[in-house]
Amino acid sequence: QVLLVESGGGSVQAGGSLRLSCASARVLGLNGCMGWFRQAPGKERERITTIEQNGSTSYADSVKDRFTISKDNAKNTLYLQMNSLKPEDTAMYYCAASGLWYRPCPTMARNYNYWGQGTQVTVSS
Repeated sequence: QVLLVESGGGSVQAGGSLRLSCASARVLGLNGCMGWFRQAPGKERERITTIEQNGSTSYADSVKDRFTISKDNAKNTLYLQMNSLKPEDTAMYYCAASGLWYRPCPTMARNYNYWGQGTQVTVSS
């Protein structure tokens, strides 16, 4: 069982920053590929970024150069640093783990078996 708990969401103005955290109940290395997804009302859940076991990262074009995924293995925590936020970044953000290691990590939500409860990010113009 992989328990993931997100935190750090909130409301900010455009151009602001937020850092999301995802605390894992077990060692990150056992979770397989991990990533952040988001889902806006009426839209499908989309992959934002993923991180492989060796630390290699991948980003959606919409967030490249603005968002950064990182992990602290000692704290069993995954992070998402979000800078230069835009109103279109408004969504529920989810941390996810596949349970398996892939190279590269998959981008489709269906390949991730474990999900956190989500944390809301709202960006106002």
